[in-house]
Amino acid sequence: MTSLDKPTPDTDRTDQQEADAKAVTEAALFEAFGGIRGMVETVLPGLLFVTIFTINKDLHTSAIAALVVSLVLVAVRLIRKDTVKHAFSGVFGVAFGVVFAMMTGNAKDFYLPGMIYTLGLALAYIVTTIAGVPLIGLILGPVFKENLSWRTRNPGRKKAYAKASWAWGLILLAKCAILFPLYWWADTAQLGWVLVALKIPPFLLAVYLTWVFLAKAPPPIDVFAEMEAEEQAEKARKEQAAAARNTEG
Repeated sequence: MTSLDKPTPDTDRTDQQEADAKAVTEAALFEAFGGIRGMVETVLPGLLFVTIFTINKDLHTSAIAALVVSLVLVAVRLIRKDTVKHAFSGVFGVAFGVVFAMMTGNAKDFYLPGMIYTLGLALAYIVTTIAGVPLIGLILGPVFKENLSWRTRNPGRKKAYAKASWAWGLILLAKCAILFPLYWWADTAQLGWVLVALKIPPFLLAVYLTWVFLAKAPPPIDVFAEMEAEEQAEKARKEQAAAARNTEG
């Protein structure tokens, strides 16, 4: 190998920094969106509902089964002392769907609150990005310990958050463009199976694009570390001032 073929130390450091950035981003996304377990908790209640309804066409049995499995998922997390935010969000979504379907007597309405939520979330991603405060940045900022520092102090990262928010918004809008016509034209089982099929792939695509954009962005500014350093510096100044007064005395 010639000297030209050998990687320079700068190249090694750059590659390592990129690898570290990708690993940190992957871990943060896994934490923020719940990982594989969170996806299972999102899909399972709806899958159980449509499976039972396809078999017996009984709204009450299907709805109760979906709600029970959601509560079981929360109970398991509580017993294991795991984070419950993803399971709780699933319970609330299923509960709204159950109540709505029971009130109207239309099994398809079990899915309507979730569809409306998806549409609202898509619009939130787009509107906040246009307003200069991309929603994905608000969600992931605390996870990366940067809070809102990316808005004014890290323009490259703000741009990455904007791209990711556009991706989330447009992907969710495309999902809604499929589901809402089916709500009017398809029967409950058809709508349910399409909705279950569209739970994971669009989500994974949005998460992957977010990972791509953020892995190439500048690293986050750890505002928590900055505050801790400021506190330590202030403490040191006070100790020095006290020592100086004692010496003078």
